[in-house]
Amino acid sequence: MLTRDYSDSDGRSAATWRDYYTLTKPGVVRLLVFTAIVGMFLATPGMVPWDVLVFGSLGIALASASAAAINHVLDQRIDAEMARTRLRPLPSGRIGERDALAFALALGLAGLGILAVFVNALTAALTFLSLIGYAVIYTAYLKRATPQNIVIGGAAGAAPPVLGWAAVTNQVDGYALLLFLIIFTWTPPHFWALAIARRRDYEKAEIPMFPVAYGDEMTKSFVIYYTILLVIVSLLPYLTGMSGLLYLLGAIALGAGFLGYALQLKFRPRQDTAMKTFAYSISYLLALFSFLLVDHYIPLLWPE
Repeated sequence: MLTRDYSDSDGRSAATWRDYYTLTKPGVVRLLVFTAIVGMFLATPGMVPWDVLVFGSLGIALASASAAAINHVLDQRIDAEMARTRLRPLPSGRIGERDALAFALALGLAGLGILAVFVNALTAALTFLSLIGYAVIYTAYLKRATPQNIVIGGAAGAAPPVLGWAAVTNQVDGYALLLFLIIFTWTPPHFWALAIARRRDYEKAEIPMFPVAYGDEMTKSFVIYYTILLVIVSLLPYLTGMSGLLYLLGAIALGAGFLGYALQLKFRPRQDTAMKTFAYSISYLLALFSFLLVDHYIPLLWPE
């Protein structure tokens, strides 16, 4: 019986649209765009203009996808050595390096162009700096240079709410920096939980993540410290008058849950505790920003 050959002449499987979609790290991009959209809505007492919402979200999404694709290119050697990433499109050979770079360049130019033309120059410039911060400074240098890589490099991932705010107001407000600070503080306990679970992979790839450099126990302690700091920082929107009681109650409940996972990771760990902590951290950020958004439009007042 005849069969159709879907492989290239050198024996590699031909790339599909799903492979290129994978290069964009869609799960990460969705989270980044969501926080950017929340930043847009928090920047105005009313509704976000539809053109800013559509073109701002699209431009930030494309630029974030571009940074993710560049990350795939720069990390392909590391990805080939790690069990959870060796089947990605580049290390598996389904997409070549030149094609991936061209794809990343096209996404980046499209995203920055949309922001510059249809939103404003400030948002385009800040987005470009965030792209360089993640794709080049973090991935190409910090990730391999210091165990504090994720702490310093987390600034790029914390930028989307500021980008969303700037898209609406054409300026960077102090409240926008509070949103930045929340994500910046959230990043270390979020990523260190994953690094604990994947420590052997990072050791094999010779990446000096915190658990590789200092061991699991010290990392678990720092997950607790940063989670406590995150709980404190998450109260600032309420304490500064940015948000109301509904957000405060949500932040306290979510923070208590995160701290509970961090304490379990340190003192009563099971085989899957690190990954459960990592998964909760994602739900935490989504829920926290959802409380910010709902509270902004449906304030819960103290009884008179």
